[in-house]
Amino acid sequence: MSDRRPAGQFLDAAIGLLARLRDEEAGPITAAGTLLADTVAAGGRLFAFGAGHSSLAAQDVVYRAGGLALMNLLTVPGVVGVDVMPAPLGSALERVDGLATAVLDSSPLRAGDALVIISLSGRNALPVEMALAARARGVQVIGVTSVAYAAQTTSRHASGTFLKDHCDIVLDSKIAVGDAELTLDHVPAPFAPASTVVTTALLQAVMATTAAALADRGIEPPLLRSGNVDGGHEWNSRVMEQYRDRIFYRH
Repeated sequence: MSDRRPAGQFLDAAIGLLARLRDEEAGPITAAGTLLADTVAAGGRLFAFGAGHSSLAAQDVVYRAGGLALMNLLTVPGVVGVDVMPAPLGSALERVDGLATAVLDSSPLRAGDALVIISLSGRNALPVEMALAARARGVQVIGVTSVAYAAQTTSRHASGTFLKDHCDIVLDSKIAVGDAELTLDHVPAPFAPASTVVTTALLQAVMATTAAALADRGIEPPLLRSGNVDGGHEWNSRVMEQYRDRIFYRH
């Protein structure tokens, strides 16, 4: 029997979305994990970018116990999370033309690398330009977005296109436009966003696929261990030393 309390309803909604990802996005998840494994095997570097709350999913795969040591966060000042004050400034920066190109010009990204770009709506100038400019540099792009936005909203990029239009692989998070799973008659606005739960799980599914794909090729996946288990720090030091030329968060 379904739980009619708001907490239960939200958890049921999140579980339903995760089940849809499992059943409907298996192909793109495998393709994305394989692309990252191909990049690692060829000596390329891995990066993730997200603006605002989409940055939470990007941060979740960087320097993470049980995760790939080679995932690096591509940061854009003022749009990573809600650390900028006032917070609405971060939203405004996502709409600034030219910002993504300036960031890439100052970043270590180069041809042969892979970049995961996370944007729920995929409509703002920053993620669209980031994908366009990265691919022009020979970087392969994996986009994580809600494809529904392209059908129900308008682009804020000069080209009129969305993030999904400029990616080698697109992962559809299935999040409904507005990112709010619940409504109540006596609450004037929809509430309870699930995009962070879903997008984080989606990316961890990709990371798991990458690790397994590398192992299947006889390549030890460069995984980090928890620093709170015996031997964890020693393990991580070895991995970071082995891949020091592809890890940028330690410098």
